[in-house]
Amino acid sequence: MPRSDAHTGGCQCGAVRFSVTRLGRGSICHCRMCQKAFGGFFGPLVTAHNAHWTRGEPKWFQSSNAARRAFCGECGTPLAYETRFGLELAIGAFDEPTLAAPVIQVNLADKQPFFDGLTDLPIRTEESDEWSSFMAGIHSNQHPDHDTNDWPPKDDR
Repeated sequence: MPRSDAHTGGCQCGAVRFSVTRLGRGSICHCRMCQKAFGGFFGPLVTAHNAHWTRGEPKWFQSSNAARRAFCGECGTPLAYETRFGLELAIGAFDEPTLAAPVIQVNLADKQPFFDGLTDLPIRTEESDEWSSFMAGIHSNQHPDHDTNDWPPKDDR
């Protein structure tokens, strides 16, 4: 188990977990490689000075001559980005993502033109009975936001 002062996280299925005690700068990277790696409009990353894998090992993809990216080979969760300058972990993969809030945006040349307007989009607040019923019936198979000795729980599978 990680130290009590450690920040922990991992993939969606629980096959790969990490721990880190020393974080650097959180960032939003707009480069096209991060967009593709995260399947989103940007890559949220935080520098991790002393991270280590505590359960399983990620798979790696050499995304360029200068960088490789880690992801879970079981569920596909993006986990890390590594260059000769060090390792950065995916902020959303932390058990407590708020501890690594981004403080800077980088690689603005590839930023999607609609990005700055996303928070101005209308918010859907009404829910239909059909949607409420659908949501009530969901049972998540996602790993919880804390370390576990075993996953999945032995009584569930």
